[in-house]
Amino acid sequence: MSRFREPQDPAFQALNASIGFDRRLWPHDVAQSRAHARMLAAQGIVSSEDRDALLAGLDAVEAELREGTFPFAPDDEDIHMAVERRLTELAGPVGGKLHTARSRNDQVATDVALFTREAAVAGVEAVTALMAALTDAAERHLDWPLPGYTHLQRAQPVYLSHHLLAYVWMLERDRARLRFAAEQTAALPLGAGALAGVNFDTDRGAVAAELGFEHVAPNSIDAVSNRDFVLDYLGAAATCATHLSRLGGELVLWSTEEFGFVELPDAWTSGSSIMPQKKNPDAAELLRAKAPRIVAHLGALHGVMHALPLTYNKDLQEDKEHLFDAVDTLALCLAAATGMVAGARFRRERMAAAAADELIAATDLADLLVRRGTPFRDAHGVVAGLVREAVDSGRPLAEVAVPALGEEAAQVLERSSWLESKVSEGGTALHRVREQLERARALL
Repeated sequence: MSRFREPQDPAFQALNASIGFDRRLWPHDVAQSRAHARMLAAQGIVSSEDRDALLAGLDAVEAELREGTFPFAPDDEDIHMAVERRLTELAGPVGGKLHTARSRNDQVATDVALFTREAAVAGVEAVTALMAALTDAAERHLDWPLPGYTHLQRAQPVYLSHHLLAYVWMLERDRARLRFAAEQTAALPLGAGALAGVNFDTDRGAVAAELGFEHVAPNSIDAVSNRDFVLDYLGAAATCATHLSRLGGELVLWSTEEFGFVELPDAWTSGSSIMPQKKNPDAAELLRAKAPRIVAHLGALHGVMHALPLTYNKDLQEDKEHLFDAVDTLALCLAAATGMVAGARFRRERMAAAAADELIAATDLADLLVRRGTPFRDAHGVVAGLVREAVDSGRPLAEVAVPALGEEAAQVLERSSWLESKVSEGGTALHRVREQLERARALL
């Protein structure tokens, strides 16, 4: 018997079905179904014989899903109904008892929370691997100078180690955001029913303990309508992907012949279909392009949730494809970034030559005048005039600055002093970089 006299339109069935993408939730759906069956028996809602039959049937369902032999049916709307249908086929009518004291509303919220927690923890591990690769690279290139840039113009020299460690601190913030996303899955939705709770004396705490939740969601309405943890994951993933896009952008620039600072490993580059000499930084380029894709998923889910009345609405089905694609995309990007950093071959001579441009020591000359008592703005103007004179005349800055400022200017313009004078905490002087490395190693 059905509430409806007419069959569903095929186009509506296609629009309504989520089995094409939510089937990847099956490990979590089977795990929570096991926990639910045990709880039902412990509370006397089903018999121990029913529990054993349900658990045996779920074992068989899991085996089929794991081996790829699960017989999905055309009428399977989602993974939850597919599992229940197959369970009933294998275990008999007792399979219909599994859905006692639960709804697909609290069921799907629980599955998505479990998936999100797993993805966030995996993200932390992948970010940590990239942090380790960057830290190792920083140690290998501790005292290799290169220009630091603002506005993509040479600004002040830094050590390559200092530059690479900047990404470590970005990624440490990403780890914190991913951990926060995992923490936001701490409340168990299962047991909230469709929205108002269930008509049975269930033990939600036992289910929470078995599934690794810290506590049960205290409000059944919030439990089935909450997707904040997905937004939290997508926010963390979007920021992390944006950081990776910056790294990718620099690797693209640095690997050009014009810069020539790095050669990327063959495993993460490709050739041209027509130009045999090409070695294209495709992986680094894709780090740039994948970031807005993940950011768009975050924006799209905010759009789904915006002004959505309580409690469950079918709109919430649109959480999964955004989440799944973001998880997969971020995992690929982190793997690519780690591989490129670990295998990159930096060119010391090319970077050193670029960092030897005396003009990037202009601020050091201004600071020399400041130490002599000149206000910084006045010193800035004096040195700017010397720079203009050097550029206009085509002479090195030293030839103009030393006669005007004295022999101390010559000492300032010695290349090593440009770097080692940055002694402030967090600066690029070697002893400060070594402090950073110690902190980075402690984080790892």
